[in-house]
Amino acid sequence: MGDFAVLSDGGWGTALALVLHGNGHRVRLWGFFPDYVREMRASRENTRFLPGIPLPEGLELTADLAAAVDGAEQVVLASPAQYLRGLLERLASLSLPERTILVNVAKGIETGTLKRMSELVEDMLGRRRYAVFSGPSHAEEVARRIPTAVVAASRDASVYEAVQEAFSNDFLRVYSSHDVTGVELGGALKNVLALAAGVCDGMGFGDNSKAAMMTRGIREMARLGVALGGRAETFSGLSGVGDLFVTCMSRHSRNRFVGEQLGKGRALADIVAEMGGKVAEGVTTAESAYQLAQRNHVETPIIEQVYAGLYQGRDPREAVRALMSRGGKPEHL
Repeated sequence: MGDFAVLSDGGWGTALALVLHGNGHRVRLWGFFPDYVREMRASRENTRFLPGIPLPEGLELTADLAAAVDGAEQVVLASPAQYLRGLLERLASLSLPERTILVNVAKGIETGTLKRMSELVEDMLGRRRYAVFSGPSHAEEVARRIPTAVVAASRDASVYEAVQEAFSNDFLRVYSSHDVTGVELGGALKNVLALAAGVCDGMGFGDNSKAAMMTRGIREMARLGVALGGRAETFSGLSGVGDLFVTCMSRHSRNRFVGEQLGKGRALADIVAEMGGKVAEGVTTAESAYQLAQRNHVETPIIEQVYAGLYQGRDPREAVRALMSRGGKPEHL
């Protein structure tokens, strides 16, 4: 079978390492902190990010990045989006072979540069064999082998076919796409809308409110995504509507949790501190999404209100009033 490196021992990286190991591949899971890697190696469990899931003896755990990627046919980039640049800087010094496939699973947009992850990879490593892997896929469920469907997108069919073959099994179905831009943006933008869904929960609203927010949110996500080069149909698929549904509704969703706590009136800094190092990508992506919408003159009222709540101190109740009192318009706009 194949040889794989998974870079980042967070919950999603660990779950994907388990998938690949279960499919019969040799897998090395890399973590940034040597002490924690040694702890996982001793306990055979990732107690911090994926508790309760045993790590089989055959799954290699290492804090040596060069050793992790040596000989790997596919390298899974599983660090949070805002840390990817630092990881890529380290990979650049290792001179990965041109044949190596880079599989990005981070869902975000880099703050400041407003770059998608594929753009960041190209900036740091040049043109590579690259795929983005996204969809409604909580690590807690994938690690427990609960049936899940995702999409792998690459501009090179041989790349997404290799990713499909490596990851697919009887509980993880991998679809394919050429729309790298759309799949990346769907995965990133849905996190911002999940914050809004959480606010609805935190303020005690009902199903009507969340359904309205999600439906109009899908429209916003597609409108901005198409303006940035994605294909409209992608946002009706697994990385768009599918991931939006699961992130807005699930108890596992960090972004929905943060929004819920904001809706209850808590301060963002206190919420983040309580999460113990776990990352809600939507918090940083909200700023990038807002800036991209402004730069491209795209109307995104929900994203704008999430941004205002996070970065301008707007009260959630005022944000709701602003959304509900907007002028009437046809539904399809």
